[in-house]
Amino acid sequence: MKGRCLSLTSRLVKTLLYNFIRQEKCPPPTTHIFEQKAEGGLLYGLASGVASGLWSVFTLGGAGNKAGVDQEHNPLPLSNQSLLLLLVLANLTDGPDWPNPYRQAITCFRNTQVFNVYYIYQVLMNECDNIIILTILTSPHADTSSISAEQPHTFQINFNSLYTALCEQQRSDQATLLLYTLLHQNANMRTPSYTHGYGHEIVSSWTKCYGLESREDVYSGSWCYPVHVLPILEILYHVENRNSHHVYMALIILLILTEDDAFNRSVHEVELKNITWYTERTLTEISLGSLLILVVIRTIQFNMTRTRDKYLHTNCLAALANMSAQFRCLHQYAAQRIISLFALLSKKHNKVLEQATQSLRGRQGDDTALPDYAQDLNVIEEVIRMMLEIINSCLSNSLHHNPNLVYALLYKRELFEQFRTHPSFQDIMQNLDTVIGFFSQRLEQAGSDLSVERVQEVIIKGAQALPTDRLKKFPELKFKYVEEDQPEDFFIPYVWSLVFNAGVGLHWSPHGIELFSMDSG
Repeated sequence: MKGRCLSLTSRLVKTLLYNFIRQEKCPPPTTHIFEQKAEGGLLYGLASGVASGLWSVFTLGGAGNKAGVDQEHNPLPLSNQSLLLLLVLANLTDGPDWPNPYRQAITCFRNTQVFNVYYIYQVLMNECDNIIILTILTSPHADTSSISAEQPHTFQINFNSLYTALCEQQRSDQATLLLYTLLHQNANMRTPSYTHGYGHEIVSSWTKCYGLESREDVYSGSWCYPVHVLPILEILYHVENRNSHHVYMALIILLILTEDDAFNRSVHEVELKNITWYTERTLTEISLGSLLILVVIRTIQFNMTRTRDKYLHTNCLAALANMSAQFRCLHQYAAQRIISLFALLSKKHNKVLEQATQSLRGRQGDDTALPDYAQDLNVIEEVIRMMLEIINSCLSNSLHHNPNLVYALLYKRELFEQFRTHPSFQDIMQNLDTVIGFFSQRLEQAGSDLSVERVQEVIIKGAQALPTDRLKKFPELKFKYVEEDQPEDFFIPYVWSLVFNAGVGLHWSPHGIELFSMDSG
């Protein structure tokens, strides 16, 4: 990581990224590197044979491999191996006196489409009427030399092409890990594009990736959203078919994205149609924000019944909490699932409480150790409180934008009765009691045997009439992803397990591997 080749760091990283972006397929085994010439003799035959052999070794992973099988299993060998090499280099540990230059290059590269025209973006939010004001300052003589001086390994790359490649390959662990690395370490990758032209190019590329009929199938409104959200949601939706590391990376990416209020607003302005991979219910039209909520809640429910991983719960709830103040026009199914999750937690809470009570009653004179029901109760109550805070945050900040959530809340209001006097929830229950009481009174005044449409009409009008000062203000829910101490203990074994499982033509004896367990991939 030092010496004469240090100055070539950015060129190497850029080349590896471009190899990943291009995703070139290897030529068929019969392809000639050199064009056959009629007068070509022994020299031509030798040169062509050597070149073809070297190309086969590099692209197919080894001279002894079966070309047809390898091309079918790994149709993009140059792209995949470049990506794996980039991840290995980026996760090298720093030296005692010098940082990892490859990580520095990944941290500071910029978008060619911005600096080629010297755009400087400044976005101001008018909170009164929620209008986005975009100021574009242009300077054809802008000096970027200071940037290069401060960041010696910086370079520029086409973000649109990079987003497209990430979108197309997001089903693989290594592409998801690259996306995490870029979002976590490169602030430029987290800066959204506010110009219509560039934003529409990203959406158009995403449309091509997912085979939708037109841009309008995935996009509405003036905001461009990060193109990688939907592939990440698809990973989480199929959580039972993914390894735990892949799921963790997808969730952390989601958490990083939800740290940005602009993202949390924009996902509710993007309308999706015919999401074919979501099979639990036909969703002919739904906002990206509502779909995100559905997938995260499904992940929580899967975790409750299968893996019971507290880390998974924490990240899912943190992402929902970050979004909660910006919930807008929630789909009725998303609103129902929020309340259904609370119902599931309530049921689990009652079951553990009952088990603890029965265990204490039947313990007379028994000195055997009791199951730690107190710890189980504490964990469940933490999750219940978080769910109550998420619902409260939505009601306090955007009640009039979410009549479907109010409807679901009123329909299942008996669920919340037991928590009104509970010491852990009394404060947060005040606003829910206020909302339930206010709308229940409105519905009683409207008469009996009300249709669903009439109830929704009463809720919409009532939301406009409810004084905002009647709801108690709580601190805004904000969670930020922080990498743990010594992250290399997780990432280095993970990256090398991906290299090993990718079968790139390098042989290691499985019996000699100590860095990771053989089932980690």
